[in-house]
Order: sequence, then structure tokens, then C-alpha cells
Amino acid sequence: MKIICYGARKKEQPFFHQLNKHGFTLTLVEDLLTAENLSLIEGHQVVLLRGNCPAKGENLVRMKEYGVEYLLTRTVGVDHIDIDDAKRLGFKLARVPGYSPNAIAELAVTLAMMLVRNVNSTIAATSSGDFKVYPEYFSKEIRHMRVGILGAGKIGLTTARILKGFGVTELYGWDPYVSDAAKQELHMTATQDDLLSKAELIFMHMPYIKDQNHHMVNDAFLAKMPKGSLLVNVARGEVVDTKAVIKALESHHLAGFATDVLENEAVLFNKQFDVETIEPPEFKKLVELYPRVLITPHIGSNTEEACRNMIEQSYDNLYDFLTTGSSKNSL
Repeated sequence: MKIICYGARKKEQPFFHQLNKHGFTLTLVEDLLTAENLSLIEGHQVVLLRGNCPAKGENLVRMKEYGVEYLLTRTVGVDHIDIDDAKRLGFKLARVPGYSPNAIAELAVTLAMMLVRNVNSTIAATSSGDFKVYPEYFSKEIRHMRVGILGAGKIGLTTARILKGFGVTELYGWDPYVSDAAKQELHMTATQDDLLSKAELIFMHMPYIKDQNHHMVNDAFLAKMPKGSLLVNVARGEVVDTKAVIKALESHHLAGFATDVLENEAVLFNKQFDVETIEPPEFKKLVELYPRVLITPHIGSNTEEACRNMIEQSYDNLYDFLTTGSSKNSL
């Protein structure tokens, strides 16, 4: 069985080979899937994608023409795949339902600490020879902050446990589906608005469900946060209205914003630009708002453990399809 794997970064490629216990024949492509490199699929029965590899429209039609039977993604999110069209064309689909929650949670807390302690401002200055201590470097200690976590699943709860290690005690959570574990780790609020009114540092950890939380972070959401708050998004870019965040930053209602994801991020991530050429304008503005805005290019899952989880589960998904005709992680 021949598999072509798109978005297989150089650091990840050894893991694709090491974890290939089922003996699949692999073609590893470092670049993300595009219309230009889609022809590489010819001769493969299986396509394995990562995020920002568009399996939609003409791409799906061409995959079918090349004889692809299985379309897999090594991600939790599936918004890069037109599932209805893929099923109509007869593909068997599967995803990875989860991977190392620590990978995402560690990045979230790292970004938060950089905002809280003004690390980027300070290092940007010292790296250019300026070792003065400016008033804006004065900060709170995170253990004395009121922290909110929106989305109390595995990643949200892992973030909570890390924060408790810092001594955070005012730790609030909100989730439409409250688990017993969430009740043990967080002070769960009755409403989302209740959390927004309390927390001065908020982490976004929920999945993206288009009909439920598209642009959940909007003008109204931000207005309910205390003035001078910080926001960290390591969930999905689509839950945040970027223009609304920019307005809140420019008015200084929002003190800082850190994100690992952006809506329509494929136009920006995995590419290099001169700042003046960045499009669309809201992305350029976010970059210009550094160091109050910190952006990482969707690297939350870019760890050894998460990589292993993604690849192993993807291989197992395919093996289950081949041996039983189905996968517990099918779409």
C-alpha cells in the first residue's frame, strides 16, 4: 500500500519511517498540498495530510482520477477537507482524534508568560544593546492573576494543571459540556459571560464548530473582558474575529494577544514575507503590533511526542481500514 504524506517536515521524516510497523510504502513531501504538487499523488492509493492541505474541489476530483482510495489527516481539525464531497466521491476518511495535550498546553502557557512578563519587549531591546529597565516592563505575577480557560477538555485541563504549578489559584473554566475532571481542576462558571467578567488572562482551548463558535471572540466578547486583559488562542483561528481583536488592542482595552492559529492562516504560515507585503491587511497589522501581539505559525503540535501520536494513529487508522473495513476514527 503506497502512501504519500504531505507536510512531512524534515524533523518529522525519521518518525514516519521509525513508526511504519505495518510496512507501508512511503512518499514523504515536505511541502503542503497544493494544486501544483498534487500530481505527485499518481500511483498512490493513500493520501495523508496535515492542516492547511486543502482537500477540496478540484483537488479531490484529481485525487479520485489518480486512484486514491483513502484520504487521511493526521490532525484533529478537519476544516481543510470537504468531507461531504470526499464521501460523495467514495473516499474512506479518518482523522486523529487527539495527540499530546502537553504540546499545546505548554505553548499556550509559554506565550502567556511572555505576555505577562513582557519578555519579548525586553529581549527585543537587549538584543539591540538597550539594557534599560522601562516602566512597561513592570508586571504582575501570574499566580496573582485571575485566569480563565474556555474549553475544558484534555488540553484545557493540562493547561490548568501547569498553571497550578505556577501557583495560580483563581482558575476559572467554562465549557458547554462540563466533565467531572473539569469540576476538579477549575472553578466552572455557569455562563461564558461570568468567566469573561472575572478573568484577566484567557486561554482559548475549544474545538472549532462552525455553527456554534465561529468568531466567538468578537467585539461583544472582548468588551466583556476587563480592561487590560490578555488573550491566548491555541485553538483554531476561526474562533477569533481578527479585526475585532485589532480594534481592542488599538484602544488598549486588550493589553496583549498571543496566537498560534489564524483564520485563513494558509496564506501566511509556512511562507516568508517582507512585512510590508503581508496580506491581508489585518495580518500585517497584527505583525506590526508586536510585541503586544505574539504569533507562532501553528507550531503547537510541533513536538516529538505529538508527532509520534499523529503518525502512529494515522497508520493504525489505515491498517484498520485495510483489515476490518472500518476505523474508529473515520469521518
